[in-house]
This record gives sequence, structure tokens and C-alpha cells, in this order.
Amino acid sequence: MLGSGKRTGSRHVAVVLLMCLFWYVISSSNNVIGKMVLNEFPFPMTVTLVQLTSITLYSGPFFNLWRIRKYQDIPRDYYWRLIVPLAIGKLLASVTSHISLWKVPVSYAHTVKATMPLFTVILTRLFFGERQPTLVYLSLLPIITGVGIATVTEISFDMMGLISALISTMGFSMQNIFSKKVLKDTNIHHLRLLHLLGRLSLIIFLPIWLYMDSLAVFRHTAIKNLDYRVIALLFTDGVLNWLQNIIAFSVLSLVTPLTYAVASASKRIFVIAVSLLILGNPVTWVNCVGMTLAIVGVLCYNRAKQITRQRDPPTLPLSAKSNNIKYTPLQQQQHTKMDSYYRGVMNGGNGNTSVTTTTNKMSNGGTNSLLANGSSLPNGTAATRLLFV
Repeated sequence: MLGSGKRTGSRHVAVVLLMCLFWYVISSSNNVIGKMVLNEFPFPMTVTLVQLTSITLYSGPFFNLWRIRKYQDIPRDYYWRLIVPLAIGKLLASVTSHISLWKVPVSYAHTVKATMPLFTVILTRLFFGERQPTLVYLSLLPIITGVGIATVTEISFDMMGLISALISTMGFSMQNIFSKKVLKDTNIHHLRLLHLLGRLSLIIFLPIWLYMDSLAVFRHTAIKNLDYRVIALLFTDGVLNWLQNIIAFSVLSLVTPLTYAVASASKRIFVIAVSLLILGNPVTWVNCVGMTLAIVGVLCYNRAKQITRQRDPPTLPLSAKSNNIKYTPLQQQQHTKMDSYYRGVMNGGNGNTSVTTTTNKMSNGGTNSLLANGSSLPNGTAATRLLFV
């Protein structure tokens, strides 16, 4: 049993590492192409619209093809209290991220976004009352110092680019924290949550885009003359962003928000290196020192969290305890229908005698083992939960 546990743990680590590698490659490609698009087509709101449209259009058919389980109905009060603000936060983070990418080099934008652990610590303190040890707070100092040095020495510095990068970092950090909470509370599949947020963000954003950006976009020469290079770059940027979101939400579903913040910061090292290599924006050695210090600060933060977890096992405050949504258990006639469903699916003509025996026991007044074996699940809703396995 111990060996089996080790193999399972090793497999989990291998899956996370592989997904992070794909995430880094796709994200760096997405940022480079996004910068190329914005250099020739300076409409960050339109780029955001294309990305949200890509998430909305591609997710439904492909998730059905991949047989991703559909999400159950979410109570209306929970929907308005968490899902809608989360979609607005995703929208705001995406728009400001593209503004920062438009105004400043990719390397500087991602250096500023290395402050995500700082925002994670602040937001978890504000919303959940979670206190961090002194060692964790001290580990944030190199991040702040490094970003400060990079800001002072940035050749292509722009104040709007800096503010936009900070706002987008805060937005993505808040999205990571509350997406994890929604995943726990509702048991929704992480990719279905991505689709839900992307579609809702698009609905909210479309009227804003029509009012603020649409006329200028249609007057632009790239659209009037049907510049296929710009259109192809926009399309590629949308597809890569969709893939990046799929991997990001998948990684988030496998790790804690703080670990995700560290993985995201490591991704920025890769993105910065690739952007400097391909786009070739000028940097000074002091600027490189600032970038390096910020990244080292993130590694120190990761180490401080690890030491803290080993020394003091984490305990959630009362305000942070999950308030899981309660689902109504299925009635007896629904149990019978559900067992017919399992009988048809699991037998499938292959003579599964164990399921047939279980069904016969139920018809003879016995208990259904499918439901009885799940009685240890919380809230006594084993039948409901089995439907979504």
C-alpha cells in the first residue's frame, strides 16, 4: 500500500510538471504573438474580445467531444455572489493585461506580474483572515525590491503599462483564489468553470466593446483592407489563449492557490527569456538584475511557505471554512431509474455479474451496494455525487 501511494504521488507530480511545461510553451507563444498583434493592431479591448469569443465558441463542442462532465445547476444567490464577480474579475484582468502588453515590453509586464504572491498574501488576509508567518512576509521583500529596480531602469517605461500590469496581477490572483473556492463548493469541473466564466465575461463585455472600440476597429486599415496577416495573428492569439486557459485551470485544479502562484511566477521566467530572445527589446544589465531579484524573491517565498507548512500545519480560520452547497438527495423512484442507467451502462452486454447481482438484491428488498458503498460521502448525497463521477 505504501509503494502504491508513492507511485500515485509520483504520477501526480509528473502530471503537474508536464502540464506546467506545456503551459509555459503555449503562454510564451501567446505573449509573443499578442505583442506582435498589438504593435500592428493597437486595440487591446478587441484582442480581449477575440480571446473571450474563442473560449466561448471552442469550449462547448470540444468539452463535449472530450466527455467533460456537465455542471449541475448552481443556486441563483451563489451565482450572483461568486460566479458573476469572478467573471467580471476575469474580464478586468484580461483587458488590463492586454493594455500592459501594448504599452510596455513583455519582459517588463511579466516582471511586474511576478508580484502575484504579494497580492495572494494580501487578498487571502482580507477575504479569509489568513495570517502568514514573519518568514513569508520577509520573503516578499526581494520581489518588491526587484520589481522596483526593474521599473526604475526600464527603458520603455510607461505609467499606464505599470498600473495595468498591477491591476491585472491583482485580478488574476483574485481569480485563482475564488476559482479554487468555487471548485470546492460546487464540485463543477474546472474546464466547465472556464467555459462558464468565459461566456459570462463575453456577455458582459460585448456592449462595452461595441460602445468604446467597435467604430475605431472597423475604420482601421487592417480591417478595411482585410489584412490577412493581422487577422491570422488575431485568430492564432485567440486559440493559444484558449489552450493556455485550459492548462492554467487544469493546473489550478490540481494544486493549491499559493502553489499555483509560484508555478505562475516560474512561467514568467520562461516568458521573459523567450520574449527577450525573439522580440529583442533592449534591456540594461541593471534591469536584468531587477528581473532576476524579483524571480529569486518568488523562489524565497516558495521556500518560506514550504518551511512554514513543515513547521506549523495549516489551520483554516472559521471564516475560511467551505460552505458547500447542499443538494437534495434523489427520491426512491429516482434511485430505481439511476440503477437502470448503471445497469445498462455497466453491463453493456459484457455480462457483469456483480452489477446484476446487486440489482437483483435491490429488487428482492435488499440494499443497493452502489448507494450503500457511497454512504460515507458527505451530506448523505452519494447518489447525486455518483452521477457526476
